[in-house]
Amino acid sequence: MSTQLTELFDSNREWARRTEQREPGFFSKLLEQQTPQYLWIGCADSRVPANELVDLLPGELFVHRNVANVVAHSDLNALSVIQFAVEGLKVQHIIVVGHSSCGGVRAALNDLRLGLVDNWIRHVKDVRCKHEALLDRVAPEQRLDALCELNVLEQARNVCDTTVVQDAWARGQAVVVHGWVYGLHNGLLEDLRITAATAEQVAPAYRAALDGIINRYNAA
Repeated sequence: MSTQLTELFDSNREWARRTEQREPGFFSKLLEQQTPQYLWIGCADSRVPANELVDLLPGELFVHRNVANVVAHSDLNALSVIQFAVEGLKVQHIIVVGHSSCGGVRAALNDLRLGLVDNWIRHVKDVRCKHEALLDRVAPEQRLDALCELNVLEQARNVCDTTVVQDAWARGQAVVVHGWVYGLHNGLLEDLRITAATAEQVAPAYRAALDGIINRYNAA
């Protein structure tokens, strides 16, 4: 690896050449529009490339990522992204996507000390504490993935509870919130069924999704 990262610039030029050759005018068209229907809120993990997982082109998926796909009510970064997506881009779907074997969730589950990020992971520890009784009943080798799924549920509910989404629903704007998990072991996305299109749907959707997780891990 070079000091100036010339290999990345070389790769970029080759990618741009191939893209333009495959679809002439691609970049000029991209310059004219950004009309995504989806906001993806995912983990910053380099193994989870949002656009590629759902086979969408740049401009078709608006993306926000952080460690362990957290949506904290005090995080102005995430809230600003959600507001711009909903009010500016008029996205119709907000998808919170966690993934199996998440390092941030692992740190929260096992009380690992990593440094400054421990303060951020505290949000996931809160999820662990909330569902401690359930996690205690899950086999040790499955607890990490169970907490990854529970974290998605809690963060999706946090999205639903933001003033941005609540205000959008109050004025009749079509916004649907979803919670998914991505399997690193098989490359597949799974819908955790926490899907809400109105404020009234949030609580029953959360309960049904939580029951689904409980049933799945109790049966394992």
